[in-house]
Amino acid sequence: MSVRHTLLAVLVAVIWGVNFLAIDLGLQDTPPLVLVALRFAAVAVPLVFLVPRPAVPWRTILAIGTFMSLGQFAFVFTAIHLGLPAGLAPVVLQSQMIFTIAIAAVALRERPTRAQVVGAAVGLGGLVLVGVGRVDGEAGLASLVPLALCVAGALSWGIGNVVARTAPPSNGLGLVVWSALVVPVPALAASLVLDGPAVVGEAFATLGWQTLVSVAFTAGAASLVGYSIWNMLLGRHPAADVVPYTLLVPPVGITAAWLVLHEVPNALEFVGSAVLVAGVAIPTLVQVVGRRRARRRRAEASAPTAPVDTAAARAAAASGPVG
Repeated sequence: MSVRHTLLAVLVAVIWGVNFLAIDLGLQDTPPLVLVALRFAAVAVPLVFLVPRPAVPWRTILAIGTFMSLGQFAFVFTAIHLGLPAGLAPVVLQSQMIFTIAIAAVALRERPTRAQVVGAAVGLGGLVLVGVGRVDGEAGLASLVPLALCVAGALSWGIGNVVARTAPPSNGLGLVVWSALVVPVPALAASLVLDGPAVVGEAFATLGWQTLVSVAFTAGAASLVGYSIWNMLLGRHPAADVVPYTLLVPPVGITAAWLVLHEVPNALEFVGSAVLVAGVAIPTLVQVVGRRRARRRRAEASAPTAPVDTAAARAAAASGPVG
């Protein structure tokens, strides 16, 4: 990729890493499911009136909105609300790779590669270490509830990935905008049931600057700007050259949470996070290396062969090896 496109990929990773701080900020004065509804309402309106509907079936739009948006972020926002550190959430979400591989193997009959199996096993081990580290912390077993909710968000994301892979190619921004329409009403309905009408009504009556900043960043920067740039890069470069930059999201999230929120993971959480990210990195890096080797072989095969001086070649052969 060009230097400009490389910097854009890094920018997206930074935006998505910092996004979890914006989520934490909004949760200070708004219930998690109400915040999810506000975020995706801001993504959909008014762009749904300006961006054409993608050329995919309605059932695909509904499925992607349900799993990749509603399910993923409802679980993640609730997990952070219940105490999962904002810096740890992007790490745990990387476990979506494990679920994506497993679900694709069952639903799409896609046989995972050896690198994917190894990466999934390593990632699962890292996730277990993170869980043990959470239990060893001050909250004890109670800390597993928000961790489990974030893992559920990763599972929902994995299902959404598989649904998206079965869809025909379409405009990425259009899919983001139109699938966002699926989220607000179910999220608000769930909040009315779980939090109660009084809590939801108070949340809307007392919207503070924290919620407004959170919605502006998560909807504007993370969803619209981030995914627009990302889809542009995927449209111009092989996925194997673009996708590795998502590995920057967990380190950015951990660093941002450390600097702003003073969140410091304990030793097991830190080691588990590193192992989980390494597991995600294994199949991605193997794919990158394989793609570059294939390019090199194609370049060598298509390179013009220099003319051979037959007389010089016969003389060299007759003289034998040098030295």
